[in-house]
Amino acid sequence: MDRRQRKTREAIFKAFIDLLSHKNFSLITVGEIIDKADVGRATFYAHFETKDFLLKELCGELFCHLTDAAHGEREHKHIFECDATDSVFMHLFKHLEKNDNQILELLQCENNELFLKYFKSELLTLVDSQLDDIIKENHKNLPREFLVNHIASTFVETAKWWAGNKCQPSAEKITNYFLSVI
Repeated sequence: MDRRQRKTREAIFKAFIDLLSHKNFSLITVGEIIDKADVGRATFYAHFETKDFLLKELCGELFCHLTDAAHGEREHKHIFECDATDSVFMHLFKHLEKNDNQILELLQCENNELFLKYFKSELLTLVDSQLDDIIKENHKNLPREFLVNHIASTFVETAKWWAGNKCQPSAEKITNYFLSVI
């Protein structure tokens, strides 16, 4: 992707995220996104097939950022920026805690099924890549697919519960709670 395409994509993400901070996902229109991003309709559709696909790509950006950080890449090329922590789960909870790119609004909005579907799908890939580092000795006999699904599902539910409690306790504590039960 060249610099111009990347800037356009970032403008669309920024407009979408800004709208999410004021409006429910289901009520946002492509017209509002392109007006706020100051791009044409054809440009929007050249980058994203639909508003739902834009949401999927937003989730993809978050998890691509986490995957890069997990592999030690400090130069992030994504819309999510931070100082990576040791644990990918802590890293993700930190992004949630600071409500990076209005991710809490997506996690808590009324019609969040689509976001949760994309979130879990990306999380499954992330957990699968990290499983050997987090698996406990007494879980080694369980099927990998079962463990990956269980951990991803538990993370999604933990994140929803935590967001509903205004991100209390801290990201560090919730990460410890999460890791102790998986």
